[in-house]
Amino acid sequence: MTDLLAVEGLGVEFDGGRGRGLFGRRLAGVRAVDAVSFSVNPGELIALVGESGSGKTTAIQAAARLLQPTAGTVRFQGTDLHGTSKKEMRALRRQIQLIYQDPYESLDPRYRVERIIEEPLRVHGVGSSRADRRELVLQALREVGLSPPESFLDRMPHELSGGQRQRVSIAAALVLKPALLIADEPVSMLDVSVRAGILDLLDGLRRKGLGIVMVTHDLSTAAHYADRIAVMYLGRIVETGPSRAIMTDPQHPYTQALLAAVPKMQRRTGTRALLQGESPDASAMPTGCRFHPRCPIAVDECRVVDPEIGPTGTTPGHQAACLLRRRTPTD
Repeated sequence: MTDLLAVEGLGVEFDGGRGRGLFGRRLAGVRAVDAVSFSVNPGELIALVGESGSGKTTAIQAAARLLQPTAGTVRFQGTDLHGTSKKEMRALRRQIQLIYQDPYESLDPRYRVERIIEEPLRVHGVGSSRADRRELVLQALREVGLSPPESFLDRMPHELSGGQRQRVSIAAALVLKPALLIADEPVSMLDVSVRAGILDLLDGLRRKGLGIVMVTHDLSTAAHYADRIAVMYLGRIVETGPSRAIMTDPQHPYTQALLAAVPKMQRRTGTRALLQGESPDASAMPTGCRFHPRCPIAVDECRVVDPEIGPTGTTPGHQAACLLRRRTPTD
């Protein structure tokens, strides 16, 4: 079966250009995404997890052809997105929709809710009349739990709560009946009290067959809702696999540190292996394993060898990019 979205060896590098930094030094290029591969199927939610600056958002923007990658391929339903014409891509846009992080910025403050959700229909020529488009808008509002939908049509964005704004953003994405939804930190700007409602909404859409790629820095959220998790560090996926395997048997020291930082209700004895320091400068990538400057178990070989991601020998589909990971007999 063809993957809904298949990303293979994706790379994105930003040129330092002609600008100069401190003391007149020429700015170096930044490899923001390096050899990233992942896939998502219909009815599946995959989460990209990592610290700020790990390359998660850049990866999904390149996957959606909002950025031009410098390496790799992105295929949607078997079609190479970066090899299509603008006309062909316009048709594919209906099938790939995005939800942005900040619902306070993603909605046009000049438009009422009806116009915001109707705009994608106008752009893509969907609906033979205004009445047809209004019915589609009402359906989208019902689908995201804004009820009665008629009461929201004439509201302005500033008249909505944060959770309601994000639901309107999701409605504007769903009104075109896409096959793939890319959600970039969809709840990070929302109060804790409304996050669960938005995440439950996305989970319900997944169960109806929608493929979802969700970017988040919250590993506990990913574990609860995602089918698979891909952990990113400095532009590269360092561990990936089924959510349960990642949470119960993490193989990469970075994943272990992220899990250690998740608050626990129960009192625990002993110390937690929390990360020290900040991520290295992406324009001056460390030699060898890019995580070794912060890794509590790094050995001399880690400073020289940059490990490729490979099987851990624990759970099928569970992979890690660590020299000290468990190895299968044939690895």
